[in-house]
Amino acid sequence: MPLLFLAAILVVYIVLGVLYESYIHPITILSALPSAGVGALLALMLMKYDLSVIALIGVILLIGIVKKNAIMMIDFALTAERHEGKSPLEAIHEACLLRFRPIMMTTFAALFGGLPIAIGQGAGSELRRPLGIAMVGGLLVSQWLTLYTTPVIYLYLDRLSRWLGGARRASRVQEALTDRPRMVGQHGPAE
Repeated sequence: MPLLFLAAILVVYIVLGVLYESYIHPITILSALPSAGVGALLALMLMKYDLSVIALIGVILLIGIVKKNAIMMIDFALTAERHEGKSPLEAIHEACLLRFRPIMMTTFAALFGGLPIAIGQGAGSELRRPLGIAMVGGLLVSQWLTLYTTPVIYLYLDRLSRWLGGARRASRVQEALTDRPRMVGQHGPAE
């Protein structure tokens, strides 16, 4: 199981790295995962359930559900930085304000979708209940924490990338769509 979790996180990191053309911003997005895991484990402990295979499936589901909060914020902030020329602080502040409602809507949709599984009664409910409890607990804790921590981590990792010498440049998509001719060395515009 630990190898499965590491493989899932590595695949998500690679996909996000390719998507955002960055080594740093996928770390910002993945920073939401520990709070989800802690929330799922706390909820299982409070409800006196073991960490079964079904509960682990709920934790793996949380990887996909929880990272979308950070993706909504980071994607919006990077777009504002690259296309509108905003500073990282202005970009993430605007992203937090404009993406708060969609983040809350999708989280509550997932939360209310997992709630019947968590509190369900009837035949076979004892098998499904750990999955719902892990989902609900992970979503509650991660939602509460990531709205505050993701912008802070974004700013600190942006400072780290600047300190390490990561010069700002436009994304490859933006370079391809620009009307300006590209400069090749010091010889002038490309032909």
